[in-house]
This record gives sequence, C-alpha cells and structure tokens, in this order.
Amino acid sequence: MSSTPSAVRQRGGQNVKKTPVTPAATRDDDLNGIIERVKKSTARGSELDYKIALLVITVLAFATRFWGISHPDQVVFDEVHFGKFASYYLQRTYFFDVHPPFGKLLFALMGWLVRYDGHFLFDNIGDSYIENNVPYVAFRAMPALLGALTVPTVFLIMWESGYSLPAAVVAAGLVLFDNAHIGQTRLILLDATLVFAMSLSVLCYILFYKLRHESFGRKWWKWLLLTGVSLSCVISTKYVGVFTFFTIGSAVAIDLWGLLDVNRKQGALTLPEFGKHFGARVVGLIVVPFFFYLFWFQVHFAILTKSGPGDDFMSPEFQETLSDNIMTMQSVGIQFYDTISIRHKETKTYLHSHPDKYPLRYDDGRVSSQGQQVTGYPHNDTNNYWQILPAAAIPSDDLAGQNVKNGDVIKLRHLVTNTVLLTHDVASPYYPTNQEFTTVSIDDANGERFNDTQFELKIEGGKAKQDFRSMSGQFKLIHVPTKVAMWTHTTPLPDWAYKQAEINGNKNLQQSSNIWYVEQIPSLPEGSERLAKEPKKVKRVPFLKKYFELQRAMFFHNNALTSSHPYASQPIQWPFLLRGVSFWTKNDTRQQIYFLGNPVGWWLASSVLAIFAGIVGADQLSQRRGVDALDQRTRSRLYNSTGFFFLCWAAHYLPFFLMGRQLFLHHYLPAHLASALVTGAIVEFVFNLDPTVLDEPSYTTVADGKGGKKKGDAVAGTRSVSAKERLGTQSMLATWAAAGVVLAVVIGGWYFFLPLTYGKPGLDVAQVNARKWLGYDLHFAK
Repeated sequence: MSSTPSAVRQRGGQNVKKTPVTPAATRDDDLNGIIERVKKSTARGSELDYKIALLVITVLAFATRFWGISHPDQVVFDEVHFGKFASYYLQRTYFFDVHPPFGKLLFALMGWLVRYDGHFLFDNIGDSYIENNVPYVAFRAMPALLGALTVPTVFLIMWESGYSLPAAVVAAGLVLFDNAHIGQTRLILLDATLVFAMSLSVLCYILFYKLRHESFGRKWWKWLLLTGVSLSCVISTKYVGVFTFFTIGSAVAIDLWGLLDVNRKQGALTLPEFGKHFGARVVGLIVVPFFFYLFWFQVHFAILTKSGPGDDFMSPEFQETLSDNIMTMQSVGIQFYDTISIRHKETKTYLHSHPDKYPLRYDDGRVSSQGQQVTGYPHNDTNNYWQILPAAAIPSDDLAGQNVKNGDVIKLRHLVTNTVLLTHDVASPYYPTNQEFTTVSIDDANGERFNDTQFELKIEGGKAKQDFRSMSGQFKLIHVPTKVAMWTHTTPLPDWAYKQAEINGNKNLQQSSNIWYVEQIPSLPEGSERLAKEPKKVKRVPFLKKYFELQRAMFFHNNALTSSHPYASQPIQWPFLLRGVSFWTKNDTRQQIYFLGNPVGWWLASSVLAIFAGIVGADQLSQRRGVDALDQRTRSRLYNSTGFFFLCWAAHYLPFFLMGRQLFLHHYLPAHLASALVTGAIVEFVFNLDPTVLDEPSYTTVADGKGGKKKGDAVAGTRSVSAKERLGTQSMLATWAAAGVVLAVVIGGWYFFLPLTYGKPGLDVAQVNARKWLGYDLHFAK
C-alpha cells in the first residue's frame, strides 16, 4: 500500500479528471522488470531466511511443548476420560463417547507401541501414574508432538500465502508462545489433534489453490486429496471439525464461481471442463473424507469386541455383537403372570407405586384425579413389583406359561396395593400436555376403566411376535386408547411424592427416552429351568447399521450435555480471555495448572480482528464515495487472503453462539489460531509500503517456448508471486520493528503465566494475586 498521495485515486463523477492509464503491456513489463531484478539479486538462497526461521520456530515449539511434560505425575482434568478410553481400546472393551474415534485411537496406538496393557482406568483427577505404573509420558507425547507441529504449520500457511517473513513470524509466534495452546497439548486431550488437523487442512488447501493454473496435474491432485484427508482427520476427532469443512467449502465455492465466469482472464471453461473441476472437488473434498471417516469407525468396531460400560447406550441388537455381554447372558423369557420390575433405560428409575394419592390441586392451580401415585423410584423395592397380565377381561388359565410377545396388549397389576396401572385424559403434575399415570382397583380395571388399563408392548427394533425377554427386551409401553408412551424425566416431584420422579404419558411416541426394560423376574424360584443359561454366539450386524445407530446416540448425548459446570464459559468471553479452567492443584506445594491463554496475545489478536473489519468497512465506504485508497492487488490480497483467514476465524467461533451444550475456553483454540493468521497479515498490511507499480497481478508468466509470454496459461508456467518478488527491494525495517514489539510483549505475557501453564513452581499468595488480571478464579489466592 503506497503512502504517497498519488496512491489515492478518484473515480466516478462527471467533473473528475481521469488519470491517464498506463497500457497493460507496459505495466506488466514494469512488474516483470522488478521481479527479474529481485530474482537476480537473490538468485540463490532467496528463501534461506524463511527456512532458518522455520527451523528456529520448530525447535522452540518442541521445547515449549515437551519441557517438563512428566509433571504432574497425576491424572489431570479430562485425562480421566481420554486416558480411560485409551485403556478401553487396549482391553478391547466397548465404551461410548460423544466424539468420533480418530483422536482416541492415536492414544491407543501410542499405548500399544509402548506395550501398555490398559490396566489403569484413570478414574479420578489426582490419581498417581507412578504408583499405578502408567506410561503417561508416552501418552502425553502424542498431543505434544502434534501441538509442536502446529506452530511450523502456521508459519508455512503464511509463507505459502506469500506473506513477508515478519508477518509469518508474528502469526507463528502468537501460537508458539500461547499458554492455552501449550497447556492443552501437553496433556492427554483431543484438542492438539483437532487444531493440528485444522491447520493442516488450511495449508493443504492453500497449496492446492496455488496450483489452480495447473489443473489436474500430479501435484494438483496430491494437494487436493491431502486437503480431503486432513479435513477427514479434523471431523474424525471432533464434530466441530465441520467448521473447517465450512471454511474450505466456502473458498471452494468462490473458486468454482470464478471458474464459471466466461470473462475469466485465463479463458472461459466449457461446461464439460467445469464439470470436471466440480467433480474432482466433490471426490477430493467430500467423498474421500467421508470414506476415511467411515474407516475410523470400522477400526473402532473391530477393536472393541468385548462388553463394557458403553453397552447401555446401545440397542440390544448391537449389544449382542459383543462378547461377554451381561444383558445377553442374563436375559430370560417373560411369561404371562410373571412378577417383574421395570426400569427406565436413561434415568435408571424403577416404575413404582405406593398408596399415597395425588393432591387435589397442584401449585399452578390445575386439578388432579386424586388417584394413587405412580412414580419413578431409584432403588430396588417391593413397591416396584408388577404382575404382567393379558388384556382379556377374565384372564384365561390357558395363557399361563405362555410367552409374552412383541405387540401383545397387556395389563400391569401392582402387587403391594393390588391395583392396575392406567393412564387417562388428566394432565400430569409437571406437563399439562402429558397424561397422568395412576392405578385403579381390580373391579374398576375389569369394569368401567377396562380400556384405560390396556397397554401395547412395543419392543425396540423387534420383529413381529418376537419373544419378550428381560434385560434385552427394551420396549415402549403404548397406551392403546390414547396412544401415549409411558415416560419419565429427571426433575423430582415435590414433597407430597417424596421427591420421586414423575411418570406420565408422552404424546411423542418416537422420543428415545420412552424406552424401558425388565430388570428382574422376582417370581421365578431359584433353580427354575427358565434361569438355565444357554451358550449364545456373538451375532453379526452390518457395519452401516452399527454406524448409524452409534451416530444417532453420539449426536443425542452430545446435545444433551447441558448441565452446568463450575468452569464453563460463554463464547462472548473467549476472545477477551475473561476466564479460564482449573485443571489440577496440589495443596502442599501450592502448585496448580490453570488453563488460560496468553492474555497479551489474545487481546492483540482480538483487537486486530476489529481492525481488519474496520479497514474493510472504510475501504467499502471510500469506494462508495469514488475514492480508491487501495490499489487493485492490495485490495485483492486483503479481501481474498486475509479475508479467508478472517472467514476461518468466524466459522470456528460464531457457531458456538447457537449451541446449548456445555462450552469451555478450549473450544476457541481453532478460532484463536485463525486470528493469529489475521494478525500476521494485518501487520504486513499496515507496516509495508507496496511497490509503486499499481494493479499488478499476483502471478507471473514464463516463456512459452516460442519467445512469447502467455499470461494465465498453465502450459506457459503460470505461478504465484513470492513475498520477496512482490515487495521488491523495499525496506522491511518498519515491519520488523512492529514484529519485534509484538513478539516481545507476547513473550513477556507467556513467561509471566508459565507457572500456571506448566504447574510449577508453586506460587505464594502475592504471586497468585498478581496473575488475577481479570479476576481469574485461581487457587491459593488467600
């Protein structure tokens, strides 16, 4: 960007005198002349300074991530989850998690490489790794490696995007000396894998885009496919990887829109040629990532073949594919007149009743039936026992000993009070739209209330007339006259119901929380032939069926993570670093790990985001008034390259405002990396003086073999202009000075908060309070 007045051009208006336009050929010749002089002056080792900087940054990245990685030698924060999952993989024990398997499989791979057997289950924060003989340093080395590689990847993004060395150093430095990135990548957590794969996706796409004038060549295909593989790794680690897909997808959509233009400088494409471009991107960026994503689930299922703590989240059919499954081994066929206890699948409360009545009026003034209370009770009790009866008004002894089957219409008699379960058109205590559940006497059940006591048994995923069994026969109890399903939830009833759970009739029959199962058959005597266990073979279920079932469960439980957490935060707080997360403390040494970014770096990056928005807004306003404050190349670079980084930040940040689940500061790490890229780009924009040649293109051409030059012709060797060629021989002193100041204050902030990042040394009260810049909830402040 030129600082001379001549760089600001008036356009539009009738009285504006038009500046003579230099012929295009002359401008290109001038530009090529500058480029040739620069190339000759830096013929050899022109990028040596970049390579040296890359080496230094990489060494520093490994040093900051691996230093003191063995401390603390105890379980820290969410290591209780992801360390546990690695142990389950090594034991081949089935577990359930809301995240895809790729990142967890990397931990399992590391454990397998060091011959760890998975005996430790990471049950509690603070448990000793040394006492339990756990190779925790090897586990932590995996995210530390990926976190260290993220820093040079950021540098390469800036380099390959054509930015100057100071800009690349600033962007990489903001990540290199960030306490949050360091802290998150030194522990057994998934975010190092996520952030590295995200940055690698951006780098691979930039390398692919730079080859846009050499379409369908070997390198073009290589970087397209590597972009797809990297994207697959992002979304195979956490589902927020879809934000990276959106970022790359938006850039691809804009690129395709440009290819569709008949007036493009490189010549119009025919529709078949455009179709080839479109199809290649669909294959490379959608099909390939999807199959890689499926592959990790196939590995997941292939490893986890034994029954484990994840069984309860899956259907009985899925559980039958696991060996040693308790549900399958304890399953017993249920017959009419058996006494059973019924338990809710999600809340684990039993269907329960007692002689107490519903109050005449509830707190909101609604009237009840004053019938016998039917509630959910969390403990085993005789009031949980129900006898399963056929629906016939006068039960026939012929039905005794016959198996209950899927689709049968039944009644349930409460043994202790000798009453029959029913629901009717009376509002439940908490849900005016749901029906109350109560019981009536045997006479009423066989008389005027006969229809209200009939329920249809619908086994989940069951076949017609399939036998109803305990444990494995998960079912919905559907009221025949009103078509509501028996349902419960976690909000306890008032004192009049002894704080027990509400049971009501849910009109949404498809809701997954309508599912119950029979846990026990107390009426069966010991030694009954029906209790004899037959050896059962492990069943096989098609991969895609298991995959879709697991996907549904993962999405459902991920959205259900809405409970409060003492260190949860809101997205509006993240760019300003208003609070962190306590990971670990040790009272006797006053040591603590508090997850917090480098405040100086975060505030700087957030400020630069606002500056970028202001620059774009000012440029748009000036153009509306007929003033060109920027030349065409500078504007194109600001909007396309820096704008792409800004889009990456927005795509990885703004969607969190729409989420209702628990959120923490670490969710901002991908967006913070993108803000570091924007910061580096803006430093160059503000402090660099552009060459005096206006409106030069961002590519050069080489001879076509016939003594001529073909601008934009792939055959003629079109390529991107490097930063050295673009900036010519101008002084970089101002840019280096700005970069030096930025890095100095960032390194200062990083060093000041190091004790909270590495967990040592311990701090006294004054030192802790000195670090409570924004009232951070640090320990040992008193």
